[in-house]
Amino acid sequence: MKNLNITAKIRVCNYEELNSSEKNLINIAKDATLKAYAPYSRFQVGAAILLANNEIVTGNNQENAASPSGLCAERTALFYANSQFPDEAVDTIAVAAYTKGDFIDEPVTPCGACRQVILEAQNRYKHPVRIILYGKKTIYIIEKITDLLPLAFSEY
Repeated sequence: MKNLNITAKIRVCNYEELNSSEKNLINIAKDATLKAYAPYSRFQVGAAILLANNEIVTGNNQENAASPSGLCAERTALFYANSQFPDEAVDTIAVAAYTKGDFIDEPVTPCGACRQVILEAQNRYKHPVRIILYGKKTIYIIEKITDLLPLAFSEY
């Protein structure tokens, strides 16, 4: 028997270290949190997606009393992007979370279902999806979803 060691490449930085495009996408994701429908968890998540044509689309979490029939911010944004811009690759997705009157200090990471949907977008367009996860104190930048989902389910 042998071990399989899997590593993830995640760049850790703060807001001041980002370029203006990255800051803009985070700010749009932060704005999207304020439109979330989260009456049960009171944990509002926003996502902003930069497409290959430089269009930016947003999404936020949408809860439902019949949990788990709500939808995460990442999938809301990705499904909207795919429905409105089916020929445009997803370049970057930024995610932010807001609760108890403020943005969280450390980044929130996509759930497993969202990771799989991001992987589908990456595979669909044969273009790596860059992910920026915002926290007030720490920001994670992941260059491709397979760093967060190394043993991904695929059609093969």
